[in-house]
Amino acid sequence: MTYMTEERQMIKDTAAQFTNEVVLPIANELDPKKGKIPQEIIQQMGELGFFGIKAPVEHGGSGMGAFEYCLIAEELSRGWMSVGSIIARSEIGAALKLPQEMSERIVPKMVMGEFLQAVALSEPDVGSDLSGVKCRGEKDGDHYVITGSKYWCTFADQADALIVLVRTSKDIDPKRPYLGLSTFFIEKERGSFPEGISGSPIPKIGYFGWDTYELAFDGFRIHEDMMISGDGTAFKDMTSGLETPRAHTAARSIGAAQGALDVAIQYAQDRVQFGQPIGKFQDIRFKIARMATEIEAARQLMYSVCDKIDSGGRCDKEAGMVKYYAAEMAERVTSDALQILGGAGYTHHFPVERYWRDARLTKIFEGTSEIQLRIISDHLLGR
Repeated sequence: MTYMTEERQMIKDTAAQFTNEVVLPIANELDPKKGKIPQEIIQQMGELGFFGIKAPVEHGGSGMGAFEYCLIAEELSRGWMSVGSIIARSEIGAALKLPQEMSERIVPKMVMGEFLQAVALSEPDVGSDLSGVKCRGEKDGDHYVITGSKYWCTFADQADALIVLVRTSKDIDPKRPYLGLSTFFIEKERGSFPEGISGSPIPKIGYFGWDTYELAFDGFRIHEDMMISGDGTAFKDMTSGLETPRAHTAARSIGAAQGALDVAIQYAQDRVQFGQPIGKFQDIRFKIARMATEIEAARQLMYSVCDKIDSGGRCDKEAGMVKYYAAEMAERVTSDALQILGGAGYTHHFPVERYWRDARLTKIFEGTSEIQLRIISDHLLGR
């Protein structure tokens, strides 16, 4: 099957050019300093339509699918994985079941990158099992009062809204704890937190370009109209439809691996030892050949999964496969790239260490590799 149409190739080429000319130079400068993605980059991405790929045409989006979305994410992640990730900050809100008035007001801004969201699901003691959420929302007249902690909320400070999963039921059904959860949409000023919410950046080893927060809700009040998924539906809304996010993570993994391979190839041609470029040595040549093969295998699997998603069928098994394979592949390939550079790869002088650090994270977020294996094996062997 031929996946790359002329239009898709043009989208890929546009994202590749933007990455080469804008993202890579900024990433090479700012990542070693743990700097943040400049607002100018976000604005340029909005003008290029990167935030509105999947958004409805009536709201200014392109009305395309997961395939085009992942093409862009892969190319951007070849430069800086955080930039390849930030396009999801509009995708989240556009996919939510927002009230019509809010949707008409916000979604056109989302597609321009002018209204971005952060998601607060995990907690200090809650990760893969979201049914264990303890952060509470208690009814008080026509408001809810939210109290508790959230963890791993990336971009929380700079976002224009927080999407927060809380427990609103007073009693917990031990057999069905997920039934007591609700989701709230909290609009906020960019660069700050509203009264009743505070945040502290989590010290990470990578995924720079933005901060990831621990949030504390201390009697934060929000009107009941801002509940976008009620008790009994929030858990399903937050955990279903994960095929596209997992394909997106695969795309980011592939982009990071490709970026590392590009650097390794150039270094192998430039670095001379024993009177010849190290790219002349068979071990280096075969290592690069294996790396390129693994990247292409992951890419073609991603294309297949994206095609299934855009065709409207369920493919959670296949999405789990591509997320698992691409993430595991990216860690291997970026590690091999670092090995080719030797000591130089273990410095900030070359971006391989950035790809290596960021690739490691893809085995953890959007469902760990172990969670993906559970999903795949359940499909093959039954629960």
